[in-house]
Amino acid sequence: MKNLKILILFLCTVFSSCDLDEDPPILDEGVYDDPRAVISALDGIYAALTTYNAQERRLFVINGFSGLFNTRKQGNNINNPNNTNLFSLKPNNDSDTAGMWAGLYTAIARANTAIANIETYEESTAIPDERLFNDVAGQAYFVRSWCYFSLVRVFGDIPLLTDLPTSENFMNELTEVKEIYKQIISDAQIASNLMNGTTGLGYPKSFAAKMLLSKVYMTLATNPELVPDNLSSTSNFWELAYNEAINVYESQNYVLTPDYGSLFTLENENSSESIFELQISQVASNSQMGRNYTPNNYKVSQNFGWFKVHADIYDQHASEYPGDSRLDATYLSEYINNNPNSGGFGNTIKVYPSRNRTNYSNGHPFLFKYAVKDITHSNQYDDKNVIIYRYAELLLMLAEISNELQNGEQLIYITEVLNRSGLSNSAYMTADQSTFRDKIMKEYRFELIGEGEDAHHNRRRGFNYFLNKTIIPHNTTPNFGTNRDLTLSEDEIQVMSLPIPLIELNTNDLID
Repeated sequence: MKNLKILILFLCTVFSSCDLDEDPPILDEGVYDDPRAVISALDGIYAALTTYNAQERRLFVINGFSGLFNTRKQGNNINNPNNTNLFSLKPNNDSDTAGMWAGLYTAIARANTAIANIETYEESTAIPDERLFNDVAGQAYFVRSWCYFSLVRVFGDIPLLTDLPTSENFMNELTEVKEIYKQIISDAQIASNLMNGTTGLGYPKSFAAKMLLSKVYMTLATNPELVPDNLSSTSNFWELAYNEAINVYESQNYVLTPDYGSLFTLENENSSESIFELQISQVASNSQMGRNYTPNNYKVSQNFGWFKVHADIYDQHASEYPGDSRLDATYLSEYINNNPNSGGFGNTIKVYPSRNRTNYSNGHPFLFKYAVKDITHSNQYDDKNVIIYRYAELLLMLAEISNELQNGEQLIYITEVLNRSGLSNSAYMTADQSTFRDKIMKEYRFELIGEGEDAHHNRRRGFNYFLNKTIIPHNTTPNFGTNRDLTLSEDEIQVMSLPIPLIELNTNDLID
C-alpha cells in the first residue's frame, strides 16, 4: 500500500495536466511488455480517479443530487447557488458537474490505453508475469466499467469511448443507455475473469467486479427499459445479481470491522471490510477531502464543512435506531472550535440536534465520515483513503436481493450488519416482503450515507419511489421551514438526471 501511494505521488506530478482528450500516460506499445511499466500504467489509471475532478467533485455532485444533503459551499445560506440548484434536485450546468464528467472520462481514456496495449493470457496461466498482465488488464476493464456505471446512472445517454482517440474520433455522439449498460456488463465480466490479486494490497480483486455486476443487475431488475438488447427482458436479474454477490460472500475474503467508526479513520485503511478503496497520499496532494468535508473550524485550519445532512434524514436514523453507534460516526452536531485563526476559537459550536433549529446555519448536522479526525491537522491535503465498495454494502445488497427472491436468506445478511452496531433485527423478522423492501432501502441510507451511492439508491426503484419515500416526506416534514430547509423538486425531468455539461455540448458537434 505504501508503494502504491508513492507511485500515485509520481503519477499525479507527471500527469496532473491531463484532460478528457489527453494522450494517456504511456503510449509506446513496447512499454506494455515490461511488468514494472504495466504497474505504473495501472497506477496512472487509479491516479486519475483520485484527482479533484474525479474524487472531490464527483462526491460533491453525487451526494448533492441525492436529496439528502445541503451545502455551505458558495455561501452559508439556504439560497447559495448549489442549494438552489443541484442540492434542491433542480440541476443546471455547473462547474462541479463538468469537472466530474471530465475526471471520469480521463480515467476512461487511461483505461482504454491499457486495454488496447496489454496482452492477456489464458486464465489458468501460472507464469507470474502473465498473471500480472491479466490482473492489470482486468483492473483497467473494471475501472472503465465503474466509470461508465457512475456516469450513466446520473446522465443517461452519454458518449461511449472504448478506443484510443484519433483525429477522426475525438468527438463522439451520445450512445443510448442500453448500449452503455451492455458495455458496462461486458467490461465487468472480463474484469472478473482477469483480475487475480497479483498486484497485491491496495488494489481491488475480482470480487470488486462481481459486486459491480451485482449492482448493475439490481438496477436492471427494477428498470426493464434499461435492459440491453442482447439480454432478454424476461431474465431474472435478481437471480443474476444474487449469483454475483453470493460469490463474493462465499469467498470469505471480507468481514465487517468490529468498530463502524474506524472505517473512516487513517488508522484503518484497507481493512478487512474494504472491497474497493482509493489510495490517498498527503504528500501526493491528491486529496482535499478533509479540507472540503471536515466541519468548519473542527481542526486547526483548512476546513470548509461542505456537506450537511438534512435534519429529517438524521431524525429518521435516530428515531429508527436510538443509540445506534453509527450516529456518532456519521453526523457531528457539537464540537470545540479548534481553529486559532477564527474569531470563535475555543468556543463550542452547536448545530442540530445539539441545538434548536432557528435558521439554516444551525439547522442541520455535518456529515462526519470524511472529516480529518486529527484536530491538529493543518494541511490542505490529507492521507485518508476513500472507500468505494465495502462488505457491509454487499450484505445489504444480499438482503435486498434475497427478499425479492424470497429465498429465506434475507435475515442472515441484515442481521450481520445490525449486529455490528448492537442493533436488533426484530423489525425485519416480522416484515412482509413490501415492508422489508422499504426498510432495507432506508438501511442503505443509515449504513452508507455520503459514500457515493445515495443518489442511485434513491432513484433505482424509479421516480415515484424516490418522490414518495424521500422527496415528499422531506418537503412536508413537520419541522420544515423555508428559512432553514431546501424545497426539493418534484419534477421528474429535473429529479432523475443531470444535464450534459455545457463544456461537452459546446465542443462536441455530434451532440445537439
